[in-house]
Amino acid sequence: MRSMSKFALLVLLAALPLVLSAQTGKRKTTKKPTAKPKAAATPQPAPEATPDLPPKKNEREPDGKTNSRDAAAPANKTQTYKPVYVYTFERPGFTYSSLKIEHDDAGKGRIWFKKDSFDEPLDDPIELSEPTLEKLRAAFAALNFIDSSEDYQYPKDFSNMGNVTVTLNRDAKTRTAKYNWTENKHAKALMDTYRAIANEYTWKFEFALARTNQPLLTPGLIDALDSYLSRNEIPDPPHLLPFLNQLSTDERLPLIARNHLRKIITRIEKAKK
Repeated sequence: MRSMSKFALLVLLAALPLVLSAQTGKRKTTKKPTAKPKAAATPQPAPEATPDLPPKKNEREPDGKTNSRDAAAPANKTQTYKPVYVYTFERPGFTYSSLKIEHDDAGKGRIWFKKDSFDEPLDDPIELSEPTLEKLRAAFAALNFIDSSEDYQYPKDFSNMGNVTVTLNRDAKTRTAKYNWTENKHAKALMDTYRAIANEYTWKFEFALARTNQPLLTPGLIDALDSYLSRNEIPDPPHLLPFLNQLSTDERLPLIARNHLRKIITRIEKAKK
């Protein structure tokens, strides 16, 4: 029995290395994944500073095209005419509280007007049509203006409607008449004709600004022109036709404005025949 136990012990000791070797072989070494190094962020160049842009100017010429001057400041123009006729209007609180028109016998001249919302007066060249000049010449001749000393002012003062001065320079003579209301039909014709000239050119100014900056305002301005025409407060409507024809094909304007312009053009052309 003892001999058998020794024998079993010897067998067990002999087999032990094989068992240990088998268990070691079953173990697998698990390698941890190696983390990839993060790429260093490439520094981006700092954006260049954008220089401040100058404010946009409201620029226009009397026919609605743009030019290089600020619409809110008068330009220094070389005078190409000799003023013979000068008209002024003053009435604080009106949309255009101050107006001045001067021109020569051929109708070339300039208009200055101060709008209440602007600090400085504006100015534009003017060129009066022959029918407008004929109205003015007829009124001055009927009044014998340059040699007369008549006071055209109505006895009652109506300065709340604005004060007018009319000046004529001719043959080394100068005469200025001041009034705000009159019963003299020829003096009234002068006042009315110059006011109509101012209506035409201030309307052109307003329309040119709206055309460039706020086209949605143009239908209302065309309504205003229609009202002027119906009250005979534009001196010579056919004189406006080239400008109106240009506007009627300008696709920047709303369709309703262009359609209204075409109706006005048709009406002026029929009245001209």
